[in-house]
Amino acid sequence: MKKLFGTDGIRGKAGEFPLDPQTIQTIGRSLAELSRERLDRTPRFVTGRDTRESGDWIEAAFHAGARGAGAEVLSAGVITTPGVAFVTGHGNFDGGIVISASHNPFEDNGLKIFNPSGKKAHEGTERAIEKDIYSANGNTPAAAASVDLSRIAEFRETYLKHLEDGFSGLDLTGKRIIVDCANGAASHLAPALFEHFGAEVNAIHCAPDGRNINLDCGSLHLEHLQQKVVAENADLGVAFDGDADRSLFVNDLGEIVDGDAVLWVMARYLKAHGGLPSNKVIATVMSNVGLELALKGEGIELVRTAVGDKYVLEELMTSAAELGGEQSGHIIFPRRSLVGDGMLTALYLVQAIGELGGSLSKAAQGFARYPQILINVHVREKLPFDDVDAIRTAAAEVEQRLNGTGRLLLRYSGTENLARVMIEGKDQTEIDALANGLADVIRQQLA
Repeated sequence: MKKLFGTDGIRGKAGEFPLDPQTIQTIGRSLAELSRERLDRTPRFVTGRDTRESGDWIEAAFHAGARGAGAEVLSAGVITTPGVAFVTGHGNFDGGIVISASHNPFEDNGLKIFNPSGKKAHEGTERAIEKDIYSANGNTPAAAASVDLSRIAEFRETYLKHLEDGFSGLDLTGKRIIVDCANGAASHLAPALFEHFGAEVNAIHCAPDGRNINLDCGSLHLEHLQQKVVAENADLGVAFDGDADRSLFVNDLGEIVDGDAVLWVMARYLKAHGGLPSNKVIATVMSNVGLELALKGEGIELVRTAVGDKYVLEELMTSAAELGGEQSGHIIFPRRSLVGDGMLTALYLVQAIGELGGSLSKAAQGFARYPQILINVHVREKLPFDDVDAIRTAAAEVEQRLNGTGRLLLRYSGTENLARVMIEGKDQTEIDALANGLADVIRQQLA
């Protein structure tokens, strides 16, 4: 039985298995039956979606399946992923279902399931749903269903008020902010949020048509935002992805500020306010070694996880840390939300900027990004590197050469027969030579 749920739910081409109407209906029915069995009562779900043209019928198919199994299902309409997570807990729902493919093109879509706590569905639930999907074997006819839209305005307003109340003292009067909404779920939320705090907002890519989500805009395409910030002499720019669970920034000089730099700013801000008692920041193996060394200079430990906000959250919970995130812009403040929230991150950042220099460019000073090289090596088999003497020895020699001023990350691709050699260090010429030398040893042993 092929695994359908990944670290970020189910994702694929809308209309094709497992995102065809029949399968989505089966998912709705399965989740409702599993929840009824666990709760011993009628389960309540809320759904929310981004702006993809397939979102309407996917939502209707889920509602048909869930209602057919006796569940109560309401829609929050077009809303961000963290918005659905918030409404789920705040509205006493038993599950929140996000219909989105995040930063992917409009042809794709996906399903994510949240528990009331804000955590993603337990893996056991996902495996049980997969079993039901394969048991159905395409025999479930797709049924039409109406979607209850009666509380959309209430859910959106409650979510925005939740964000506003958390920053009641924030005053952005006189600040000029360019907001790139990626023609996605933040389009009707983010501009109003910043305007509430008095900012002068220029919202771009806020006209979704079902097919232009993430198209040459948003957090994957920052060039237009950079140009706007410079041309309009703005204080900063913020770009969301399609479901606004992450955000990237452009500073007052037109330079990109990624998740690593945001972690650097926020770690110092939280520590200054007693909000980082663990003196830990959680990031992934992809975060730059410059962040690790900069934080170390502030007495803050960087703890690394596998790639994925799921793993960042797991480590946050295990270590009781107060801040975590990814280079790509997923930032988690677990005391406020267990889900990455691009709009929450933006509010935290503009609040911190006021104390750390008055501009984003000044607030991010002190973090120097180290040069990096990544080499992919085709291999015939994925033997553990430590089991190959020549590779183990060569890797140890690289670590010794770096001597705490750089980093080696040696791993296999999860989907291809590739060994990935990534080295970061102070000198590009040196790390290029080290990486190519290690790559040659891997070729000799495994190619």
